[in-house]
Amino acid sequence: MIVVTAPTSNIGSQVVANLLAGSNGGIRLIARDSSKLSAKTRNSVEIVEGSHGEADVVNRAFKGADAVFWLVPPNPRAESSHAAYVDFSRPACEAFKTHGVRRIVDISSFGRGWPKDAGPISASLAMDDMIAKTGVGLRSLTCGTFMDNVLRQAESIRGKGVFYGVTPGDFKLPMCCTRDIAAVAAPLLRDSSWSGINEVPILGPEEISFNQIGDVITEVIGRTVRYQEMPMDAFKTLLTARMSEGMAQSMVNMMIAANEGIYRSGSRSNAANSPTTFRYWCETVLKPAVQG
Repeated sequence: MIVVTAPTSNIGSQVVANLLAGSNGGIRLIARDSSKLSAKTRNSVEIVEGSHGEADVVNRAFKGADAVFWLVPPNPRAESSHAAYVDFSRPACEAFKTHGVRRIVDISSFGRGWPKDAGPISASLAMDDMIAKTGVGLRSLTCGTFMDNVLRQAESIRGKGVFYGVTPGDFKLPMCCTRDIAAVAAPLLRDSSWSGINEVPILGPEEISFNQIGDVITEVIGRTVRYQEMPMDAFKTLLTARMSEGMAQSMVNMMIAANEGIYRSGSRSNAANSPTTFRYWCETVLKPAVQG
């Protein structure tokens, strides 16, 4: 039995689709609202309703499970990123031990060993360490920045020809897309032969700057699109309008770390194949969203 958390999220939904494409059953989903799943999916899986941050839900879901896909949902009102990742995952860690779950594949971040607090990056790595201490086999998919984050600015790209960020425009970052993450996760969940603890970096096929991203978008959609860097204090002001002070500061800490090179540090050994270029992602995902 494979259990998938956050099955309606961008990554989780693609993991579910990949598992269903190569499975005859044995898939259980934890979903807050199963009505968000397609009828085809609902008819092909077992469903446990509720939050996977709650002990009674994960104890029901993990009974008889061999493997779990673990993805922490966003919680902008959490007290801190530590609360959002580590505290949220504590009930699951107890349930892993109680029910003898053998293998966990989780979504984490690249950047282990960074000497400063990096907000959600540091919290996700602390979550990995807590999961590892339960005795399960663990494959942490440690990701770089997500191409898919640009999709949040589709309306601005469509209406203004501008997208924004706090990273200097010529600073290159490793970028991956969610389809590649899901493509790595699903085979690991099906494969019962591995054990032990390991990180699997998913960094995409290239390092690219936001100025270059603007050039690619311009070429793909056929109209001028430019990147506009914004001050970090303005970024925090925007964040505090929609999340707690603690989470806003955590996001600022993450972006400072990104600008200082956290995604370009650390070991890239054992990196997974993540072949999707930004141009291909732009052609197949961003362009339809902007033109739609």
